[in-house]
Amino acid sequence: MSVSRRLSRLREFSLCHWKKHVDYVIQKVSQSCTNLHSLKLSYCTGMTETAFQNLGAQCRSLENINLQHSEFNVDGLVSFLEAYGNQIKKIYFTHSTKSDKLLSALSKGCCPELMLLEINTKLDGGYCQLPICIQALQIGCPKLQTFRLMNVTPVPKKIRNTPSSTSGFPMLEELCIATSSHSFMTDGDLNNVLHGSPHLRVLDLRGGSRITATGLYALPCERLECLYWGLYFNSNTMVASKKGIHMLAHKWSSTLRELDLANQPFSEEDMEIAMGHLAHGAGVDLFRSLNLSGTKITSSALRLLISQSPTLKYLNLSSCRYLPRGLKRVYHGREDIQLLLDKLD
Repeated sequence: MSVSRRLSRLREFSLCHWKKHVDYVIQKVSQSCTNLHSLKLSYCTGMTETAFQNLGAQCRSLENINLQHSEFNVDGLVSFLEAYGNQIKKIYFTHSTKSDKLLSALSKGCCPELMLLEINTKLDGGYCQLPICIQALQIGCPKLQTFRLMNVTPVPKKIRNTPSSTSGFPMLEELCIATSSHSFMTDGDLNNVLHGSPHLRVLDLRGGSRITATGLYALPCERLECLYWGLYFNSNTMVASKKGIHMLAHKWSSTLRELDLANQPFSEEDMEIAMGHLAHGAGVDLFRSLNLSGTKITSSALRLLISQSPTLKYLNLSSCRYLPRGLKRVYHGREDIQLLLDKLD
């Protein structure tokens, strides 16, 4: 088979750490790989508006674009999305000073079939805010299933003539608003995103110190499988939720598979009731991951859940002050966890 024929069948193309000739490569890919479905540029520099237009004109099957950690012409990407956005289903990019332009284009409905939107930044990039009009994005991307803001904190933004109330993201299955520092996102902000998302399965709120158990309990998501709510900064002085984890454990006891509560300040009693709900829930046979690092979990509460969780494969008990010495570590696999259970007995 000739090289040109093989290239014409190429569906995925990745280019990493190129600082020169990116435009030339994309031009050749656009000409030769007309069945391209996915393009990824990682740590690349110099993709111009012309390259985006060539890509759109030639690759009419392109659905996924990943430009994270790359420098590119933002106006060129916006023009590309305005012209060819109907075919795009997944977009990944890294936060920059011009991210607002991209979000504005998406909010205006240039990608009505969009299913995944991921915006990230460097983990060591410090506190990073991104103004977003959630209502406009909900109107512009009604089919969104996965929405990830990685170390980026959304800040509510108002756009003139945008309705204050929408039907939300009715198809959303995963929401990630995780940060390695603390987030100022409130229960109200979270409700604005999820009020119309009954099918949510994954909720990642790591760093969400102002989110409360009451706020989470009020969400319409009845079949949550993964809740990541660990706090990974030094001080808990700003933590808004210090009680109520038992309500969430009860609400999602039949569906929860993974739970991260690292450094959450819930009381021993609250944690014990919560572990009881999980241990006796209909979904305990599928419960596989639990991070209780830095919490007030007790030996009795831990024993109850572990003894009823046959598929638990990951357990983090680092810095758990209420546990005996020698037990405060990370456990991997059933054999390791069974040894822990023997010690607890």
